[in-house]
Amino acid sequence: MGGDADRVAHTLFLVALMGGVMVLSELLRSLSTWVRTAQSELVQDYVAGLVHERSIAADLAFYEWPEFYDHLHRARQDAGQRPTALLEGTGSLAQNAITLIAMAAVLVPLDPWLPLALVGSMVPALYVVLHHGLRQYHWRLRTTADERRSWYYDWLLTDGETAAELRLFGLGKHFAAAYQAVRLRLRSERVRLVRDQSISEVVAGAFALLVSAAATAWMVWKAAQGLVSLGDLAFFYQAFNQGQKLGRSLLDNVNRVYQSLLFLGNLFEFFDLQPKVVDPEEPELIRKGAAPEIRFRNVTFRYPGSDRVALRDFALTVPAGQIAAIVGPNGAGKSTVIKLLCRLYDPDSGSVEVDGTDVRNLRQEELRQQTSVLFQQPVHYNSTVSENIALGDLTAQPSAAEIEAAARASGAAELIDRLPEGYDTLLGKWFVSGTELSVGEWQRIALARAFLRQAPLILLDEPTSAMDSWAEADWIKRFRSLAAGRTVIIITHRFTTAMRADVIHVMAEGQIDESGRHDELVALGGRYAQSWEGQMSS
Repeated sequence: MGGDADRVAHTLFLVALMGGVMVLSELLRSLSTWVRTAQSELVQDYVAGLVHERSIAADLAFYEWPEFYDHLHRARQDAGQRPTALLEGTGSLAQNAITLIAMAAVLVPLDPWLPLALVGSMVPALYVVLHHGLRQYHWRLRTTADERRSWYYDWLLTDGETAAELRLFGLGKHFAAAYQAVRLRLRSERVRLVRDQSISEVVAGAFALLVSAAATAWMVWKAAQGLVSLGDLAFFYQAFNQGQKLGRSLLDNVNRVYQSLLFLGNLFEFFDLQPKVVDPEEPELIRKGAAPEIRFRNVTFRYPGSDRVALRDFALTVPAGQIAAIVGPNGAGKSTVIKLLCRLYDPDSGSVEVDGTDVRNLRQEELRQQTSVLFQQPVHYNSTVSENIALGDLTAQPSAAEIEAAARASGAAELIDRLPEGYDTLLGKWFVSGTELSVGEWQRIALARAFLRQAPLILLDEPTSAMDSWAEADWIKRFRSLAAGRTVIIITHRFTTAMRADVIHVMAEGQIDESGRHDELVALGGRYAQSWEGQMSS
């Protein structure tokens, strides 16, 4: 009885041990999945953060360079998967390589040539992996512009911003056909690459089979000669086939690692793009809080990649505390003045000065903190009204009262009061329950964002262009009191806005053509007077 009990206990112990091993195996499998997922998410977010950091640091000029968008497109695509694929592929590659070496080692006692045959059978497959991986990489480089174009057509066909015009002009079929044409070319080339690779893989696989058959024939001949036993022959067959399976798995991982390394080169190329607009090594201090004097000294500037001169020997002085308006035809260089003053670009020659200091000798962050800007096409942030306005000066952590004061200054207060949830109303249509605004209403919100920042220098590019005449008159009434004690430059096509400035500068072909007050310029009978008469008679 005692012996039976011992055997039962031993059996139960083995069953429990087996069960424990199975549970542990399941736990390790789940833990492995969890660790791999966490690692993947962390790596993706980290690399995406690096891409965002470099995008923010890039010069504005880069965004006018098509090749930059190619770099950015490839970096964004590869950032999501290549680093993770590289980590996982490298781990699997090391594991398979160790196992394959061990498998080759056990073949040595049977015949020293067998490990060489095993490795040699994989050489053509390795060539296929490297050759076609490189072909695919170069194809991706060559077709990046086409791939971006297909994305562009897809955006045109699916975005709300373009929906009305596509329907009005019947452009849907045109852009759908253009999208399909680009995709057909990309798809055909991609399929051809895969076809060529598949044929090469078949040839490499046939070579591996021939080597395997030759090695098997050799071992069968040795068995027939009594040099090896049938057990050795069976062991060889299992080991050699298992070695080739490991080899195929190893080559798959080589392919993943090789392609990931190639495509990660795109990521590092993007990271290597260096901005030219940089802070000086020993920046000068900027005078804070007081209205600055602005001076352009013989500035000449061309936009990157353009032969057309935007500003030519441009000279302008705006005294501290003055409201200056700049008017002129499209393409005269008016908006360029603001971009150079914010140091989004550096001039080709001449200097842009704030209180006598070249802006290139100032820290960019300090210069921009002392400047409040409304661009001609302000961003429509899909967030609440309060958040939209608060974005004008996040460092100040504005209170609700300050946000409301900025809204009143821009003429947006009445508009906001009519919204469903007032300052808590979500704007835009990207998210559920959002409220869309008209172009003029968005402009008032952007003005409030600009006015929130209590900066001594205010730059406004077409601040009333989307306002009706009543809204413009209402805004102008309060603007001068708002601008008191600050230096203001207003870019505008509307002379009804410009005439309220202390001085008006008329630009033509990148230079100041006329300067003076409204009455003086009308009396002068020049370009301004002719345009004024044209606006008044229309």
